[in-house]
Amino acid sequence: MSAQIPAAERDIVAAAGGVAVLMGGASAERAVSLKSGAAVLAALQRAGVDAWGIDWQGDLMAALGARRPDRVFIALHGRGGEDGQVQGALDVAGIPYTGSGVLGCALSMDKIRSKWIWTSLALPTPDFVVIDADETIEPVALVARLGLPLVIKPSREGSSFGVSKVERVEDVATAIAHARSFDVQILAERWITGGEYTLSIVDGVTLPMIKLETPHAFYDYEAKYLVDTTRYLCPCGLPPEIESAAAAIGRRAFTALGASGWGRVDFMFDRTLEPWLIELNSVPGMTDHSLVPMAAAQHGWSFDRLVLRILRSSFGGRS
Repeated sequence: MSAQIPAAERDIVAAAGGVAVLMGGASAERAVSLKSGAAVLAALQRAGVDAWGIDWQGDLMAALGARRPDRVFIALHGRGGEDGQVQGALDVAGIPYTGSGVLGCALSMDKIRSKWIWTSLALPTPDFVVIDADETIEPVALVARLGLPLVIKPSREGSSFGVSKVERVEDVATAIAHARSFDVQILAERWITGGEYTLSIVDGVTLPMIKLETPHAFYDYEAKYLVDTTRYLCPCGLPPEIESAAAAIGRRAFTALGASGWGRVDFMFDRTLEPWLIELNSVPGMTDHSLVPMAAAQHGWSFDRLVLRILRSSFGGRS
């Protein structure tokens, strides 16, 4: 067992039993999930947990095989693994798992419904327009409503797949078509000019916020996982009172969607340092480019300790 693991987390190791790490899947985020799962599996094994990896292909019982785990660490990203589907299957099988339950995952994955809930609670999120399947949108009218630039994105996709920043009215139709290649329901959202920030919540602990700086138009897939030009600022540089107020908004947003265990809330801050909620990730990345491990390190947690704190969410109740 790693000497870096404090006594409280050693109790988690002792009680964990056999842990299956579900990774892979068939979503567009498969490659990222495999990296997250491999990192989590290595951390669990270093800590002394009896853990093994499973490249999940959609059939849960076949994936688990002959050995039934005592609990499952979900390292799946995107559809199937992060939207409540595998969580529901595990509920039916009576196997505990990490993170949010069916409701929290389903709502968090759906950006449109997330925003409907947040706006109903007067939580700040950019103005938006829902574009349903086969709906024809007049680009000029959309721009008149949301202004330029604006963002067009699929409602239920992650890692910025299908997302476009639109700066000309002539590009609206192309951006909608691109987003529709990932989902039938599309979200057009007012662009917030300012900084990108993220807030991680793990096992009831609000970790330090991170500011993201990228030469790309926004924090897209390449900026997240493939290049080394993205800068991660933690401490994030916000005045303490503003960071604290934003963290309170993030916690409310997390709770409002029925999330539990752990997750990551993404913000844009405008030029007056007002925070705007963008989305909630219920199973964030755990790769060497991922944000939750960076925030945990700033908080004083090793990666192994972070993984064990996430694992602890499989012991308690959830929404």
